[in-house]
Amino acid sequence: MTTTFIILGALIIVALTAYATYLVIQVRKQQRRKIEQQQQQAAAAKAKSDELLDNIRYIASAMLEGRCELSEGVMRIAKLFQLVGMAEMVEKQYPATFAHFEIIKAHPIKEQRKELDKQQRMKLDFARMRSEGELEAKILEEAKLLSEFTSSSLH
Repeated sequence: MTTTFIILGALIIVALTAYATYLVIQVRKQQRRKIEQQQQQAAAAKAKSDELLDNIRYIASAMLEGRCELSEGVMRIAKLFQLVGMAEMVEKQYPATFAHFEIIKAHPIKEQRKELDKQQRMKLDFARMRSEGELEAKILEEAKLLSEFTSSSLH
């Protein structure tokens, strides 16, 4: 009878050990999958960030070559930096670009602009043109730097 209990106890211990081993293996697999998923997400985020930085360089080059209007380029660059989450970091390095952006960021575009009366449009155009006139040279200097921008150039 005691031998039966010993054998039964040993079988229970072996079964529990096997089940515990199975659970440990499952937890390790889950942790590996989680790490792989985090690495994939980080790689995707970096790829997206790199793509947005490429767009910033392209727009800056287009501004320098006259293929993109100054205000449009400033608006796009500032918004792309916001998407990348770097606007606050680069704002001090490119003060003219962000100063102009502050003036034009609330200006309506497309259909919203068409809905404004002529006097309001002229007032907004005057503010934009005055800012462009005052900051154009500095913005173009900054565009030259932005055309070669890398995230490592922040340091």
